[in-house]
Amino acid sequence: MKKTLFILLVITFLLPSCRAQQDGATFVSPSDKAIAYMGRVSLKDPNVARFTFPGIQIRANFTGTSIGMCMKPGSGYYMIEIDGQKPFKVQSKADDQKVNGKPYAIVKIADGLASGTHSIAVTLCNEGFKIRPEFYGFCLDKGAKLADKPVLPSRKIEFIGNSITCALGIEDYSADKKNASPATQNAYYSFAAQTARRLNAQYLIVARSGIGIYRNNSAPKSGSKDNIQAYYPNTQFTLEAGAEKWDFSRYIPDAVCINLGTNDTSYPAYDSTILTNAFVNLVHTIRSNYPDAKIVLLSGTMRRGKLLEGLLSCLDKAVNTLNAEGEYNVYRYDFSPADGSLGYGSFKHPSLKEHTRMANELSAYLASLLDW
Repeated sequence: MKKTLFILLVITFLLPSCRAQQDGATFVSPSDKAIAYMGRVSLKDPNVARFTFPGIQIRANFTGTSIGMCMKPGSGYYMIEIDGQKPFKVQSKADDQKVNGKPYAIVKIADGLASGTHSIAVTLCNEGFKIRPEFYGFCLDKGAKLADKPVLPSRKIEFIGNSITCALGIEDYSADKKNASPATQNAYYSFAAQTARRLNAQYLIVARSGIGIYRNNSAPKSGSKDNIQAYYPNTQFTLEAGAEKWDFSRYIPDAVCINLGTNDTSYPAYDSTILTNAFVNLVHTIRSNYPDAKIVLLSGTMRRGKLLEGLLSCLDKAVNTLNAEGEYNVYRYDFSPADGSLGYGSFKHPSLKEHTRMANELSAYLASLLDW
């Protein structure tokens, strides 16, 4: 690959509804059939791809020597892989110039590539429920085009979780470890994404920091109405009236990994019976959508002592209840609790090294469970 420049650049253009050339560039609609998406993406409007869950991926093959992304300003941070080379991060800034009165700009990804066909993989680093990212398509060289649609792995995993699955503060290298900002969150390096890459599998993440399976962080003992089960049926992370429902037939996973309970067991005291029943109910929901998936209840790395013992007890009771109902395709796996030897991210969340260890542990377990 020739010299590659990674810069942010705003280019004047008119949003097309299909491929078109403007000011010497070729624009590609987000609904172009040569683009492959991974994760819960809405194309209800074919001119705009919307997504809010971390780890969403956009993949394509393209000709030419450069590529850019047409984005709504303020659409967050993204990890980029060009031709399978070392990934790098770019940002869609909130103050990116709005061109010709349009609410979007072009984030320039790569320039100076060798002539020929190239591949690009774009991964959303952040949780998008506040910034509401919007992708309007790719910008290519004049006369360039998308090549054959990338073939995604046939293996599929779904991850349901909280800030650990979202990789909150994974790149916080500050002294006090309190910089849990979008800049330090990177779902590309989460244990979920790393596990999927190790197993050559697709992954889909449904997660948000601070959320619980029945009670969000520090919520009343009785629970939170806006827990993960309320959001799970929706394509986007929203509870707005008329929210688009996710079509579960679009993605049938081989395994579903649930990493919840850390926030449920936060201060003040929680109700262990409600927590146990919440795990049972979520498994019922998952089973109704995925009849054959193996469902794995995980324990995260942030609980220790009595809080960990209480969480593990609830998880084990949930599995026993499900087994008594005749549900045997549900499993338990416990990560090694973090002891600080691999460092911490923000607010004692797992560091990048800790996420890597988690991925090593989970990928070995899933490979055995699924015979991969």
